[in-house]
Parts: sequence; structure tokens; C-alpha cells
Amino acid sequence: MNQHHAPVLHAEVMAAIEIKPDGRYVDGTYGRGGHAHSILAELGEHGRLIVMDRDPQAIADAHETIGSDCRVTIIHDDYANMRSRIDELDLLEQIDGILLDLGVSSPQLDDAGRGFSFQHNGPLDMRMNPGQGESAADWLAQADEAEIARVLWEYGEERHSRRIAKKIVEVRQSRKIEDTATLAAIISEIVPRPKNNRHPATRSFQAVRIHINQELEQIQRLLESVLDVLKIGGRLLIISFHSLEDRLVKRFFKSQSTRSKIPRGLPLRDSEIPSNIRLKLKTKGIKAGAGELALNPRARSAVLRIAERAA
Repeated sequence: MNQHHAPVLHAEVMAAIEIKPDGRYVDGTYGRGGHAHSILAELGEHGRLIVMDRDPQAIADAHETIGSDCRVTIIHDDYANMRSRIDELDLLEQIDGILLDLGVSSPQLDDAGRGFSFQHNGPLDMRMNPGQGESAADWLAQADEAEIARVLWEYGEERHSRRIAKKIVEVRQSRKIEDTATLAAIISEIVPRPKNNRHPATRSFQAVRIHINQELEQIQRLLESVLDVLKIGGRLLIISFHSLEDRLVKRFFKSQSTRSKIPRGLPLRDSEIPSNIRLKLKTKGIKAGAGELALNPRARSAVLRIAERAA
């Protein structure tokens, strides 16, 4: 395992994915390889690991650390495109396990130059792939007040969203909002510090990041096609850090593991009722234990959900 990055719920992931030495696995969010390195360590010479990430720094790390391993395929792309990329490898319905560790990674948060965090000042970027799309600074410079308020409310559940949006529009008329410290200071003027001592800008930064990277849309795209990638009996593991992410995953798992209701009175035997069940749920959502939380407070919001393809 990569000694520089301890992934969240790592022991639980490795126990649940049940690595087969000759199996095929996809890590759709490589990050800095915490999970991927452990998966690779359990694979035999005929096993295969496919890693994906849209962050060029993550892909560079993958090439540096495991790129020379003939069992590894490295793909610089978003996990939303997983089906098409696995199809290119002629491996649809042949994957034994898929892992997704959603949201922003610790290395991204810790790098001030990426603009994800208010802890250290840096350019207000927030793009997981800096080569694509508009930065947070560019979006805040042109979005109207109602749009900013909507994003802060829908993705951050920020109660002061309208006041923050109004203040942002007011400030940008006289100066540019181009770094994380400036945005954090604007928000801190509006939002009182919570009793749990969390930074007043936490919800807003999270909301802007989700919007800039279209994170919920990407999850939805992935879920719509991910079962075409797994073989029957293959496992899908998803770690989410935000209630909106987890809601999408939970709803998808439920829809794919519950038989559709048949109108009462139809003269059908159970064997004649078509089954639409494609997933078996392996457990309820798993959260980090006290030991992990003591070492990594960022794990407090993580939820791991596990399912197995049934048909």
C-alpha cells in the first residue's frame, strides 16, 4: 500500500472485495493508489488491475509506482466513462470487482495549488482535471446571484446561501475573487462559526467543488452503465462522503435489488413473474470505526456500500 496515503475504510474494502488471484478489478478513483496497491498485492501473475482517474497528478503517480507492472492498465479518464473504456479493452461483463472512492482525495485537499481547501491559501481552481472545464474563480466571476445561491443550497445545504451569493456578487464588482483565502473570508463574514467549530466556509467550498466537477452527474452516469461492466457475482463497492452522493448510490442499489411490484389479481405464478433484480446487497452502509476516526477525522462522513451483481 502507498505509504503516503491511507485510504478511508481500507480494511473494510479489502475484506469485502474478496480478491481472486486471477481476477480482474477496476479502481475507478485511483487517487494516490492506497486501495489499488493493496489489490495488486493480492493478485497473482494472471490477475489484472485497471485504474482510472481524471486527475493528471493521480495518473502520473500511477505510472510512476505501478506503471511498469504488466498486470496493470492505467486510464486517464473519468469513472463516468468506465463502460466505454472497459468495452475498448473487450472486458465487459468480465470484471470481478469495481471500487469507487468518491469525492476529493486527501492529496488534492492538501495541495494548496489545487484550490480545494480553505486551510491554505491558493488559486481558486477546484477542478479535478485542471485541463478541463472552468475553474471555480471563473465560474464565480460570471455566475448570477441566483445561480450561486442555488449551488450553495443544493450541493452544500448552506442555510445562508442567498446572503453569501449576494456578498460574492457585491465584492466581485470591485475586485476579483481568485484565491481560496478571499472566498473563505467573504463567507466567514456572513456565516457564524458553528458550535462544532467547523470552518464557516466548509459547506460552500464543498458545494462549489461539486458543481465545478459535476460530481453528482458523473455518479449518475456511472451508475446507469456500471452493471454492464461487472460479471455475475462481481462486486461493486462505493465509498461516498456526502449525503447527496450516498443518496444516489443507496437509491440505485435499492432499485436494482428489489422486484418490481406486480398489480394484484394477475393470474401469475411466482415463477412466471419476470425478475428485474440485478444486485444483491451484501450489507448496510459501513462507517469508519472509532480507531480510524482517531487517526483520520476526514473519515467521519464516509459510507461504504457493497453489492454483488446477481443477473
